[in-house]
Amino acid sequence: MELKVTETRTGPLGCSNYDNLDSVSSVLVQSPENKIQLQGLQALLPDYLQERFVQAALSYIACNSEGEFICKDNDCWCHCGPKFPECNCPSMDIQAMEENLLRITETWKAYNTDFEESDEFKFFMKRLPLSYFLNTSTIMHLWTMDSNFQRRYEQLENSMKQLFLKAQKIVHKLFSLSKRCHKQPLISLPRQRTSTYWLTRIQSFLYCNENGLLGSFSEETHSCTCPNDQVVCTASLPCTVGDASACLTCAPDNRTRCGTCNTGYMLSQGLCKPEVAESTDHYIGFETDLQDLEMKYLLQKTDRRIEVHAIFISNDMRLNSWFDPSWRKRMLLTLKSNKYKSSLVHMILGLSLQICLTKNSTLEPVLAVYINPFGGSHSESWFMPVSENSFPDWERTRLDLPLQCYNWSLTLGNKWKTFFETVHIYLRSRVKSSGPNGNESIYYEPLEFIDPSRNLGYMKINNIQVFGYSMHFDPEAIRDLILQLDYPYTQGSQDSALLQLLEIRDRVNKLSPPGQRRLDLFSCLLRHRLKLSTSEVVRIQSALQAFNAKLPNTMDYDTTKLCS
Repeated sequence: MELKVTETRTGPLGCSNYDNLDSVSSVLVQSPENKIQLQGLQALLPDYLQERFVQAALSYIACNSEGEFICKDNDCWCHCGPKFPECNCPSMDIQAMEENLLRITETWKAYNTDFEESDEFKFFMKRLPLSYFLNTSTIMHLWTMDSNFQRRYEQLENSMKQLFLKAQKIVHKLFSLSKRCHKQPLISLPRQRTSTYWLTRIQSFLYCNENGLLGSFSEETHSCTCPNDQVVCTASLPCTVGDASACLTCAPDNRTRCGTCNTGYMLSQGLCKPEVAESTDHYIGFETDLQDLEMKYLLQKTDRRIEVHAIFISNDMRLNSWFDPSWRKRMLLTLKSNKYKSSLVHMILGLSLQICLTKNSTLEPVLAVYINPFGGSHSESWFMPVSENSFPDWERTRLDLPLQCYNWSLTLGNKWKTFFETVHIYLRSRVKSSGPNGNESIYYEPLEFIDPSRNLGYMKINNIQVFGYSMHFDPEAIRDLILQLDYPYTQGSQDSALLQLLEIRDRVNKLSPPGQRRLDLFSCLLRHRLKLSTSEVVRIQSALQAFNAKLPNTMDYDTTKLCS
């Protein structure tokens, strides 16, 4: 009788069952007349043959008689015979999966081609303005305004995700099957294309699509890489429209040149140049033309030419209105530069208040001033140490008015000048009384006064003025410097950017108020005027500290943190 060994159970053979093969219900021996189960066959064999028979049967089934089936450490494989070195390597299955991956790559290419050739893509390209240069930010803005194009791109993304998941499953199977192959399979996964790729691709269609060739555009270098060096694919790039020295509009007869310029710039040979020579402080200004004596004279005269027009804000009181000064009052003088004057930073030289009291008032005003250098919360401001450690004190001058009015002025001048965005002024009052001997003055808090029915009087503030000057500030230029720390434009530009940032950092921090340690005003500038995150500020400060340590004959200094 001719016997043929087959296997009819589903799923892979598991090593855990081989200790008790009676539980395996596979038909191992089969003939046209009868079927003998493994359990029955084991019973027919003597004990000394049973183990050898099971081993031979498993090797026949799992290894196709090309090797000996072995299980060890929860892993099973075939110990290949000398004539079959690749018995563990299912080449046909591996080849089929490799072909599946190639088909997925072809499908991936087809999806991208379909997207480029879709009506939504073509209509979007037609609507793009050609009169001026479009950077990726502008294209992204126009992209978000086109709902049809957005939906078509989302459809592409969803198709790509499904395709990529399918490819990943095949790759995992390939790795599993080829674990004991002498030759590893060819695995090639298509790279996913992000929106950044398509933004650059759109720029390439606009600016690198001449002479029948499509090149690749680089916004960083403002140039095209063409597929054939002998044929130029670069189109004439239109002018860049924007703020400052960028064009306001491109020339109608030649879009590569400026047609009109922004305020403060003049047109010169198709470029916008400053109407006056640029300051050496290209990024941020620090100095003023006023000398010490001239500045002192102007401050004494409260000259309006050095007055900074700040916004008065207070929930507790209004200017030129009488109020009860028994409780603490808060006033703000703010410039809101983050919103309205982003191209300027401001320096405070002095402060002036005109305070009036009712007749026979025994109230004595007490002022506390906090300075917020570049914006942020009140907790990010520093207390002005008036009359401490040679810091200036308030000067009070009686005014020739029917009321009991005084002009309170605080003169900082060049020596104590500093950055400011908001001035926080807290006003409280104390009661002035004669001492027991009559030769000295004693001060009480209003609520502590012995006779609360006594009229303490009222107070009003006629005006508050901040004196100083505004300086040039170019946040985009500083951002460009910071960008060069990660993406240097040319050889050595990173070192140049670090040196310039070090100079700016040191000059900004030098204008800290008096104290044992300087305040870290530079971090405040980065946080509130460049809108950088805390992690970015820490990274920049670390880069500057590391670079400064490499410079010869330089000393770094510790600063006190002010801004969060």
